[in-house]
Amino acid sequence: MKNRTVDELLTEIRKRNSDSAFRELYDQCYNRFFRIAFYYLQKDEWAQEVVLDVFFNIWNNRSTLNDVRNFSNYSFILIKNASVNFLEKEGRRSTSTSTLDSIAEPVSSISSPEEQLIDEELFQCYINAVDALPEKCREIFLLVREEKKSYAQVAELFNISPKTVDAQLQKAVLKLKEKINAFFLDSQ
Repeated sequence: MKNRTVDELLTEIRKRNSDSAFRELYDQCYNRFFRIAFYYLQKDEWAQEVVLDVFFNIWNNRSTLNDVRNFSNYSFILIKNASVNFLEKEGRRSTSTSTLDSIAEPVSSISSPEEQLIDEELFQCYINAVDALPEKCREIFLLVREEKKSYAQVAELFNISPKTVDAQLQKAVLKLKEKINAFFLDSQ
């Protein structure tokens, strides 16, 4: 079975109410959605809950998916807003707002609104750049950099040498640097 693009899946979901296309979309997008939610929430359980809610909302609003021009940006905003709403809801439940204050701001609380916007745009650029990496390269990068696995552990997992892990990681970092440098050049 060939991997269909997100646009193809969205079309099939919208036009045919396809459960299988939705499942494929879920499989393709879950890790990206989780990384975005975790950035804001900093707790696995909360991030999982928000991601499931977002997928639920996508399914419930499938008839309006034809209005979405860029699903990557659309989903980023959906998850960001759902995460912020979740934090607000948790803050109302909590008797101590100091806990919410320490969780709600992934960036420095001294940042101006403009700096926070730039940080969020940079984070979105990073997420998009990671998603654009070749599949194996992306998996290796995420295991080493985000899950803090050793080169040896990743090499064993993929049945490759630690030098290949290092080469893939260098390739990923180089591509990420290119995308992030382009982001800064575009924002000047």
